[in-house]
Amino acid sequence: MMLNGNTHSMTRIVLLTLVLSALPLHSMAQTSSAWRAATPAELEGFLPARAPVDKERIETEMRTASGIINDRGQLIASVVLITAGYAAEGKYSHYLLLQRKVTLGDGMELEAGAYVIGWSRTDSGLLVHVFDAATVKERGTVRARPIPQPKRVESFRIWPPGEQHYIQIGRYMLPYSIGL
Repeated sequence: MMLNGNTHSMTRIVLLTLVLSALPLHSMAQTSSAWRAATPAELEGFLPARAPVDKERIETEMRTASGIINDRGQLIASVVLITAGYAAEGKYSHYLLLQRKVTLGDGMELEAGAYVIGWSRTDSGLLVHVFDAATVKERGTVRARPIPQPKRVESFRIWPPGEQHYIQIGRYMLPYSIGL
């Protein structure tokens, strides 16, 4: 079948419109990031062997590291601080590195950066205290709730958003969301 000039032009316009209307969807898909559990090698590549906390450089225990990474190489991770003998002892226990903005619990917003966290038990869960690593100024406190039926107990684990969407501390969960 032969197309006349008007039909051929109309077909080209329809095809061009379809292609152009798909472009915003394609660029939106490119801006969203898929998150997965970070490998031990990735965690070791980002987390420090000695974390800069206030005026100290506190040794970390890499085998305890937990984190997630997206397809752009941005990491959200934590590692145990070996605080014995440091001013931090009893105040905080984990170094938290954020390469994206994160909201913890019911609204504690943390910009990309380094933090230290600790917690204390209450009757209804854990109070999680967050401090800026460079100044040890407290940023705030959020509540971690008991996990209704944990699959397994983890001392500290950052779950990828597609799996659990929370940070697990023992039998407790601290919901989080990742900002843009």
